[in-house]
Amino acid sequence: MYTPQQYREMFAQAKPFDAYVASAKPHEVGGWRAFTDRVALSDAQRALIRGFQRRINVLCISGSWCGDCVQQCPLLFRIAEAFPAPSAAPDATNPDTPGIDLRFIERDEHPRWVEPFKICSGARVPVALFLNEDFDFVSMAGDRPLARYRALAAKQLGPSCPLPGAPVPEDEVRATLADWLNEFERVALLLRLSGKLRSKHGD
Repeated sequence: MYTPQQYREMFAQAKPFDAYVASAKPHEVGGWRAFTDRVALSDAQRALIRGFQRRINVLCISGSWCGDCVQQCPLLFRIAEAFPAPSAAPDATNPDTPGIDLRFIERDEHPRWVEPFKICSGARVPVALFLNEDFDFVSMAGDRPLARYRALAAKQLGPSCPLPGAPVPEDEVRATLADWLNEFERVALLLRLSGKLRSKHGD
């Protein structure tokens, strides 16, 4: 793991979602944009997110070439988009303002950074690192939430397997979105109940 200052430096070099997608290879961009267009939050989900009372900085280790990233990172983007936080740059006027600031780093461009975050001895993607307003490490989630693993297990461990690139059913998208949102909510509550942050904010 890293110090808050190191996380802050990593975060400053990471890209917002639109810039990250635009930096992908031309033949990859269409898949990212098409899947992003499929993802929508319900009114209840947006209301839940807007009720978060602490800032959450999220650094996502991704691969623009990765099918799992194409089918999950837009979910993180839609969650963050529902309650955007102001810039977390060192010169930001309100770095503690509640909201979500989501940034992406390309795994293969930063092997030194991502080395500590292997899962099952593999440099898997996507992996989301949840950081508080002071860039303390809070949580790590990835490479797939439970709903995604259930769907993959049903497809790959059953009598037949889908063809590569097969469409993702809507119910799987909704379930995976719900799993990611649950992790965001868990982190939001962890931060709201944090003794350090309650003392800092006097609440």
